[in-house]
Amino acid sequence: MTHLSVVIIGRNEGERLTHCIRSVQAMHGAMPVEIIYVDSDSTDDSVARAQSLGANTLIVHPKRPAAAIGRNAGWQAATAPYILFLDGDTLLHPDFVSTAMKILEDNPQVAIVWGHRRERFPEKSWYQRTLDLDWIYPPGISDFCGGDALMRREVLQQVGGYANLIAGEEPEMCQRVRARNYQIWHVDAPMTLHDLAITRWSQYWRRAVRAGHAYAEVSQLLKNSAFPLWQREARKNLIHAAILLILFLLSSGLAIYLQSWLPFLTGLGVFLLLSGRTAWKVRWKSKDWFTLFLYGLHSQFQHIPIAFGQLGYFYHRWLGKRRGLIEYK
Repeated sequence: MTHLSVVIIGRNEGERLTHCIRSVQAMHGAMPVEIIYVDSDSTDDSVARAQSLGANTLIVHPKRPAAAIGRNAGWQAATAPYILFLDGDTLLHPDFVSTAMKILEDNPQVAIVWGHRRERFPEKSWYQRTLDLDWIYPPGISDFCGGDALMRREVLQQVGGYANLIAGEEPEMCQRVRARNYQIWHVDAPMTLHDLAITRWSQYWRRAVRAGHAYAEVSQLLKNSAFPLWQREARKNLIHAAILLILFLLSSGLAIYLQSWLPFLTGLGVFLLLSGRTAWKVRWKSKDWFTLFLYGLHSQFQHIPIAFGQLGYFYHRWLGKRRGLIEYK
C-alpha cells in the first residue's frame, strides 16, 4: 500500500521540475511513495520531463489558472493517507518527510506539518537575497502553512480541499482546518529549497501585488468565519501605504517648490529610519546586517504594491469580475 503521495504542481518549470522530482526520489526513509505531477497548461516540456522520471502526470486546462486547481486535482487522484504538496520550483530536503510523518503519526490532532523553506540561489539577485527572509517563520503551532506541506488526506476530504483562489489558498484552507479543531505545526527543520527566479523590478512588484490580492480576498472571505484571517493586516497595510505615498509626494513636492533637497532628504530619512526599525525587529531571522537592512527596506516599501493588489481586488469585485492569475515568473 502506498503510504505517501507527493503532489507536485507546475507550469513551465523546465529543469527546475527535474530537480524537484529527483529530490523526492532521493529522500531518506523507506516507504512506498507515488509521485503525481499536475501541469497547468505548460508550453515547455514539463510533462515529458515528469513522465520520463516515472511520475504520474495530470494536465489541467483551467479557464482561470490557479495553484489551487492543480493541488485539488493532485490530492483527489492520490491513493495514500498522507499528501506532501510541493511546487515544481522546489527541492525537498531528504529528512523532512520522516520528521514530519512521525509528528502526524504521534499526534492525531495535527493535520498539517510544514518546515523551513529557503531560497536556493539568494546570491543571484538582491531580490532573492532579501525575499529569502520572507520564508522564515517562528516554529510552533501556526495559523497557516505555505504551499509546501505534509497533510492528512482525510482532513483534506473533510474540508473539501482548496478554494479556487489565485493566491492565498493555503491560509484560507487552513482556517477551515482549524475550525475542525485540528492543529498546524511549523517545525524547526529544513523542508525545501525554492527558486523564486526574481531578477527584475517588475517581477518583484507583481509578486507584491499578488500578495495584496490574497490579503484582500482571503480577509473578505473569512471575515465572518470562526477563524478570521488578515483583517487587521489588510487595514493596516492600506493605511501604511497611504502614509508612505503622502510622505514621498509631499517631500518631493516641497523639494521642487522650495528648490531645495532638504524636504526630499528628510522624507528619505524617515523612510530609512522606519526600515532600520523593521530590520532591528527581525534580527532573529539573519546574522547578516546588510541583508537585514535590505529586508527592512523591502518590508516598508512593499506596502505600496500590496495596496495596489488590495485595491485591484475590490475594483474587479465592483466590476463583477474575478481577477486572473498574477504571474511574476
